[in-house]
Amino acid sequence: MNFILSDGEQREDFYPFTLTRPVSEIRIGILTIREKWEKWLGLPVSFKTEAYLSEKFPLRAEGDNIVINGGYLPDENLVRAVKGLGPGEALMDAGNYIAYRSGQVDRAFQATAFTCLPHDFDGLSIKRTWDIFSKNGEALKADFQLLTQGRQRQPISPTNRVLAPENIFIEEGASMEFCILNATQGPIYIGKDAQVMEGCMIRGGFSLGEGAILKMGAKIYGPTTAGPYCKLGGEVNNSVLFANSNKGHEGYLGNSVLGEWCNLGADTNNSNLKNNYGQVRLWNYGSESFEPTGLQFCGMIMGDHSKSSINVMFNTGTVVGVSANVFGTGFPRNFIPSFSWGGASGFTTFLPEKAMEVASVVMKRRNKECNAMETRILGHVFELTQKWRNY
Repeated sequence: MNFILSDGEQREDFYPFTLTRPVSEIRIGILTIREKWEKWLGLPVSFKTEAYLSEKFPLRAEGDNIVINGGYLPDENLVRAVKGLGPGEALMDAGNYIAYRSGQVDRAFQATAFTCLPHDFDGLSIKRTWDIFSKNGEALKADFQLLTQGRQRQPISPTNRVLAPENIFIEEGASMEFCILNATQGPIYIGKDAQVMEGCMIRGGFSLGEGAILKMGAKIYGPTTAGPYCKLGGEVNNSVLFANSNKGHEGYLGNSVLGEWCNLGADTNNSNLKNNYGQVRLWNYGSESFEPTGLQFCGMIMGDHSKSSINVMFNTGTVVGVSANVFGTGFPRNFIPSFSWGGASGFTTFLPEKAMEVASVVMKRRNKECNAMETRILGHVFELTQKWRNY
């Protein structure tokens, strides 16, 4: 069987992250959603996404396909139901499709074309950007079990102080000395070749991806995820960094999500609670307005390749687009469009050629290339987001 992960019908609700990736490339828990499905299915998957992303995330269609909504996270019951679909059948959850089986995948899903099977879904799904951090704890526990079951963990060095060592898994090549680890409230996963420097205090759940670094004296409150090759330091609470992003210095990051290739300068801080303790509103790209999240704690959403300088302060519920460069004193506005350059005193356009130069230098530091394909994607995002820079 050929499996395809689709962006579903809510791709725009995950902007700015899905400006540069399919929904299923969002990281929540330890793994991306795609990685979860591939682990459960035991097969590679492909993507049904926007045309400008398809070079990097290609579609592989065959005569018989199961198309899965990328916003749904797999578990045993869901995988069984998806695999059990017959030709022309669709698995439905309260009017939304979870998956369908078809030989035609080049058209939008139409329920009338399928035999719709209601599914009593009680697992994890994401529908908005803030679900990424608010559901991270559940996803992290599920991934921890998926990745570690039946496997031998590396020993924990006796220089560390540990609570609930049975909930801690250290991959090969990882190093960690003179740290405090409390896994009573959630698991702690330290990825291959990751480094936890001296003096770190970690309260699970927490995941540190392959090759990532937790800087000296970091204070981590779970559930928090730092993806592969991230650098993390200071004080962090219930936040997700996708991959290759840095928050390496003192400063607070809470109830937030950072995409890839982001960098927060020293003493960058974000607020995650309004002074009146009221409900936080976030910018919605679809409605082009600020909409309620239903959350009292909600910090910052930051798209790929965005940066802040030292001492930047982000207000509660700030959304930063792709390739924004934020600096200066005071609080900048709480919606910063993609390719913006400036701060509290105002923004100008961060020209694409300059943004590409920065991206090239940053990616080279991780032995990655900002090639023509990456440049075309960022160029398309620049055009796609032009209207919001005029607000």
